Amino acid sequence: MTIKILIADDHHVVRRGLVFFLRTQEQIEIVGEAGNGKEAVELARALNPDIILMDLIMPVMNGIEATKIIKAENPEINIMMLTSFADQEHVIPAIEAGASGYQLKDIQPDELVKAVLRIMDGENQLHPKATSLVLKHLSGSNRHERKLLDELTRRELEVLKEIASGKSNKEIAASLYITEKTVKTHVSNVLAKLELADRTQAALYAVRNRLVDQEPPSA
Repeated sequence: MTIKILIADDHHVVRRGLVFFLRTQEQIEIVGEAGNGKEAVELARALNPDIILMDLIMPVMNGIEATKIIKAENPEINIMMLTSFADQEHVIPAIEAGASGYQLKDIQPDELVKAVLRIMDGENQLHPKATSLVLKHLSGSNRHERKLLDELTRRELEVLKEIASGKSNKEIAASLYITEKTVKTHVSNVLAKLELADRTQAALYAVRNRLVDQEPPSA
């Protein structure tokens, strides 16, 4: 399967460097480049990429606002924030906007490719610093969340725990002895019942409510 990637970054050198490297990967196709968030939104509509590598700070429209619009219009598009910022003021809004991953620009090229592949396989890809900040921000449970958890079936709860461990649908299917199609159905039900946008939020939800002991996996 070829992964269609859109790169959104206002720094031409960074953008071209990403394009140059990623084009060496057989499973990846660069379908477009955006110099700001507004262009990213427009190209997302026109090109329907599988994943967008999104910078945070850009002119005209920043990466967070662009992410909100893109995820609202097409939830199937994965967005990985690729930025130099690892502070709470940037990490938390990015995750809340619907980003499927958060990586820093000092990531090794090969690790970036692995992170992209893992996101496409349904795994959570947050930089350790981002994971720590999100968990701190979301620490503590509340009645509303516990009430929503009570709505999950036993199997849905099992699937939620597996998501929190960073497993892909294929791995969850093997672990629970069910089909991938059934896993997808359970994942959709879990997200709907817990009022969550994606698997990353589901993993954090599980940790926050002490369904698992470990932090969500990161790249």
